Amino acid sequence: QVRLVESGGGLVQTGGSLTLSCAASGRAFSTYAMGWFRQAPEKERDFVAAITWGFGNTYYADSVKGRFTISRDNAKNTGYLQMNSLKPEDTAVYYCAANSGTGVYTSSLYNYWGQGTQVTVSS
Repeated sequence: QVRLVESGGGLVQTGGSLTLSCAASGRAFSTYAMGWFRQAPEKERDFVAAITWGFGNTYYADSVKGRFTISRDNAKNTGYLQMNSLKPEDTAVYYCAANSGTGVYTSSLYNYWGQGTQVTVSS
């Protein structure tokens, strides 16, 4: 089992920045790919970014490329999502997830999920 706890969400103005953290406990988090997803009200949960456990390859949704940066510190069992140049359309609940497989884009491939943290970007 892997337990994930997100933190760092909040209210920010357009153009502002936030850094989300995802603290993991349980089985070796370093052997899991980590992903961030987001879900706005009445919308599906969408892929945001992911980082593999081996080489640390990163993947981003087109909507966040160049603005968001995913990273992880395996020694601290923590993952991060640095979000810059935030827009109102980034408003959503953000979830981190752990994936023991090789796919990163599809939410159904992830084995463990955090409870989510709200990010609200005001215009």
